[in-house]
Amino acid sequence: MIRIEEALKQSKPFESSYQKALVNLIYTHAWVKAELQRVFSQYELTGQQYNVLRILKGANKAISTCDIRQRLVEKMSDASRMVDRLEVKGLVEKSKSNLDKRRVDVQITKLGKQLLNKISDSDSNIENIAGKLSKKEAEQLSTLLDKLRS
Repeated sequence: MIRIEEALKQSKPFESSYQKALVNLIYTHAWVKAELQRVFSQYELTGQQYNVLRILKGANKAISTCDIRQRLVEKMSDASRMVDRLEVKGLVEKSKSNLDKRRVDVQITKLGKQLLNKISDSDSNIENIAGKLSKKEAEQLSTLLDKLRS
């Protein structure tokens, strides 16, 4: 295990435990993001595209791009362009809403679901990134992160 001070080659101690925790959180976020991108790039996806596919699979029905944007882990404004890219790959399909002609509904395709299953089943799956933690530790970490945001 490499401590944050070692990872940053820091010679002086942090000013406080809170500062250390936040720096560690930022550093770990960047590390996790890079590890996830390594996995997703094998499937020619970005992390945000993967997130959209998971949102659509979880919705289990067509939802609007506005709904997708609200559910994204990392908020962004060009969800429509991302959906367009996923449509070109055959991973989602778009349709005009019956309720509002200005609204575009999106749903995951069979190919999109198969890709998500393939990513989950791969040797370098996402759980391997957090695999150094026990299930109990992962739950505790999640609880602490929820508390930090509250």
